Amino acid sequence: MDIFEFATKLMAMDDETWMSHANPISGWTRILSFPLVLLAFWSRKWIGWWSIIPVVIISLWAYLNPRIFHKPLSTKSWASKGVLGERAFTQERKKNSNILPPHHVKAANITSLIAGIGSIILIYGLIVLQIWPTLLGASIAFLGKMWYVDRMVWLFEDIKNEEPFKSWLF
Repeated sequence: MDIFEFATKLMAMDDETWMSHANPISGWTRILSFPLVLLAFWSRKWIGWWSIIPVVIISLWAYLNPRIFHKPLSTKSWASKGVLGERAFTQERKKNSNILPPHHVKAANITSLIAGIGSIILIYGLIVLQIWPTLLGASIAFLGKMWYVDRMVWLFEDIKNEEPFKSWLF
């Protein structure tokens, strides 16, 4: 199991959940909650073990977010295509299909590696409560993730006329 399949299993994403998450409001609110994750973990400096409360709340939000929004009226937005590209990517990698162009697989791996490196630096910064590694790691992780999402938009644009992806675009 690779990191992409692990993340999908962790979030328990089924077809209905993916379509709800394709709502641009879901995608953007999830992206915008990244600073709240940092604050939740950083809050242990101010409130000690009570910081578990904001960590649990933001974790619950991350899980519920793709489930609480309705299916979008249209999937033609950048955010929707990013989610649909990620869905296609994880689905097709699992099947080992030939639909995924190799340059997109390579780009997804590189951008995920960048996000992963940033996450390691970020986690270190949060553990030692040092602002510079925290901000550096967060910046690198965020850049890697946003670059990944942009590549998923590109992937979806390249495969949107294939089955079953045709029906995802409306």
